[in-house]
Amino acid sequence: MDEAHRVDAERMRALLATNRVSPAAFRAAQAEVPGAYRDAWVDLIFGLGELADDDCALPSGCVPYLPCPVDTVSKMVTLAEVSEADLFVDIGSGVGRTAALTHLLSGASAIGLEVQPHLVRSSRELLKRLRGSRVAIVEGDAGRLTSLMTIGSVFFLYCPFSGARLEKVLRDLERIARARPIRVCCVDLPLPPCPWLSIVASDGSLEIYRSSAICRS
Repeated sequence: MDEAHRVDAERMRALLATNRVSPAAFRAAQAEVPGAYRDAWVDLIFGLGELADDDCALPSGCVPYLPCPVDTVSKMVTLAEVSEADLFVDIGSGVGRTAALTHLLSGASAIGLEVQPHLVRSSRELLKRLRGSRVAIVEGDAGRLTSLMTIGSVFFLYCPFSGARLEKVLRDLERIARARPIRVCCVDLPLPPCPWLSIVASDGSLEIYRSSAICRS
C-alpha cells in the first residue's frame, strides 16, 4: 500500500474513533482505494496485524480462521441489501473483521460468534479501538449459539465448518426462518439442499439466499 493510502487509513481510523463517519462516507472512502490495497487499508484502520495460530482445541468440524476478503464483504452487503435496520450475525467471526466492516458499510448492528478465546480477545480489542457500540462478540461454539440468535436477520458463513455441525446450524436457521424472513450469505460454502432457502444472488464464491414464505406457514 502506498503512503497516500496509508495516511488516508490513519485519518479514517481517527474519524471512526469519534463516531463521525456515516456508512455512505465509509463506502465512498473505501471505493477510492484500489482493489489491491483494500484489505491492507481495512486492516490498518482496524489495527490488525499478523494472525495468531488457531487453538489446538478447535472443535471437530470447525475450519481454521481466515479473514474474508474486503471486496467479498462489500459485495455481500450490496447483494443481500444489508441496512441499518438489520441485525447481522457472523457465524464463526474470527477477529471480528467482517462484523465490524459490515456495520461500517451498512449501519447494521452486528454480532459475531466465535469459539476461540484468543480471537474473541482480538475482536473485543478491535471494537474498543473503533468504539463500535453496535457490534458485539459472543464467545462460544457457533454451532450451539446460532439457535439463540433469534433476532438476527442476516446470517453470514465464511466456510466456518462442514458436515454434521453445518447441518445443525442450518436446522437452527430454519427454525428462526419459520418465525420471520432471514437472509443467509455463504462464501466458499456449498450448501446441501434446503427447500426453505432460495438463492437470490451470487458472485463468484459468494451466494445469497432468502428464506421462503412457505416455511412460515
